[in-house]
Amino acid sequence: MFVDRIKIYIKAGNGGNGCTSFYTEKYVANGGPDGGDGGTGGNVVFEADARMTSLLDFKFASHFRAPDGEKGSGRYCNGKSGKDLVIKVPRGTVIADAASGGILADLFSDGERITVLKGGRGGKGNARFKSSRRQAPHFSQLGEQTEEKCVLLELKTIADVGLVGYPNVGKSTLLSSVSGARPKIANYHFTTLSPNLGAVQYYDHGFVVADIPGLIDGASQGAGLGIDFLRHVERTRLIVHVVDIAGTEGRDPVEDYKNINRELKEFSPELGKRPQIVALNKAELLPDDRAVTEFKRKVKVPCFPVSAVTRQGLNELLKCVWDTLCLLPPPAPLEFEPFVYPDRDTTGFTIRRDDDGAFEVCGGMIEELARGVVLDSYDSFNYFQKRLRDDGVIKALRKAGAGEGDTVRILDIEFEFVE
Repeated sequence: MFVDRIKIYIKAGNGGNGCTSFYTEKYVANGGPDGGDGGTGGNVVFEADARMTSLLDFKFASHFRAPDGEKGSGRYCNGKSGKDLVIKVPRGTVIADAASGGILADLFSDGERITVLKGGRGGKGNARFKSSRRQAPHFSQLGEQTEEKCVLLELKTIADVGLVGYPNVGKSTLLSSVSGARPKIANYHFTTLSPNLGAVQYYDHGFVVADIPGLIDGASQGAGLGIDFLRHVERTRLIVHVVDIAGTEGRDPVEDYKNINRELKEFSPELGKRPQIVALNKAELLPDDRAVTEFKRKVKVPCFPVSAVTRQGLNELLKCVWDTLCLLPPPAPLEFEPFVYPDRDTTGFTIRRDDDGAFEVCGGMIEELARGVVLDSYDSFNYFQKRLRDDGVIKALRKAGAGEGDTVRILDIEFEFVE
């Protein structure tokens, strides 16, 4: 089974919790706080692997989670950070955010890596909250929690040459004749259901050819599996258009050529401008050269009568392919504006008025602050109130109209505003 488009769910590791601990030793009465920080969660990393040819592995495992960071411990011992989760994908995989469609990466080169999600930060241990006025903090900070994201993986085959044409025109046979590839070959439509790659050796040179499954009329609008097939042509530098010059299917070769080109152009105007060479296949079935001459008169691109079965004309075709490739720019990844998941907001907050008249404070700064608040700890709650004053929350409440005795809600905490 060939899979070239699939959704998966990824999540970076949560940060480990900080530790609340105090140094104890014989004859040491007041050792002080020594709680270590929690470890950072593991990142989610994608890596291109040229040995993979399909996204089939992701059909049976769609959820990927990086390890969490470990919690801190006493004696200033920080927790161990979570290992990065490396997800290997085939070379040529485009990674996009499923919600917005923004492209995160195009893993074009073998071994190329990108960090898509960063692990959560570890919480601070109580030793980090010690100050001249707070000698023995009995609280620590929780690790940062990460969010799960849904991403779309789309494989676009990377090849120098793409073989296109109607079903049953002999593309797979041609590929097997010019390379070491052994695709399935049979005399019925849609024998090829997924792209096949073959490495062609032309004297001291080499290039990669992709056999694209047969296209039909309306492929650019999704007829059959057209769009699924056409995306694999986008990467190719040169198109070899295979035409059944003998008309064994009862179709006109010139009309076949025009129809396929129309589908390519409608799918992508840039693809419609891609350089082409026409392989007039099944020439061994022709009684004379009139069909070839007529095709060349109507189609003004390089045309070569060939036979994938008898290998007639293949040397001339390969020479033209190689000479053309030498004039074309090397393959390159997609040009796009990279989409990046935004870092979590830890400084902003908003104030709104509820229906009952209470003032509610919410936002990234409040959520970040809540990681270090323990409501039943006197020291922790005092630290919470101090941060509200220092970070401008109290001032903003006054500006929003909060007065003496008004109710203020912050997360699960509800209290009266006091001037």
